Amino acid sequence: MGKIRKNLGEAELEIMQVIWDSAQPVTSNYILKELRGRRKWQLSTLMTSLARLADKGFVSCDRSTGSNLYTSVIAEDEYKAGASRHFLEKLYNNSIQNMIAALYNSQEMKSSDIEELRNFLDQLEEEE
Repeated sequence: MGKIRKNLGEAELEIMQVIWDSAQPVTSNYILKELRGRRKWQLSTLMTSLARLADKGFVSCDRSTGSNLYTSVIAEDEYKAGASRHFLEKLYNNSIQNMIAALYNSQEMKSSDIEELRNFLDQLEEEE
């Protein structure tokens, strides 16, 4: 799909996380059970959300087995990469430096975060 054009809402992201975390297609009842404690949904509410996710092109539904089996159409990494690009463009003028500076200036970053980031960047350089 290349560039993600549609974003997931918070509830849709929770549903997709359940589907992504499963190694195989899942039923709506499985998703409902996994969301218990986070969402107090009736099955009909979940079905509406799943239909919306299918319309957006995030999930497909296999009805050939007698029970609806849902699988993701978009890989988790692909979605996260697109959503991250969109977030960076929208809030930080497409600058990672601006984002880190904002986190640092608002004291959201701890020295351990900076050290972790430094180690990660060093690792990337070693792999080149």
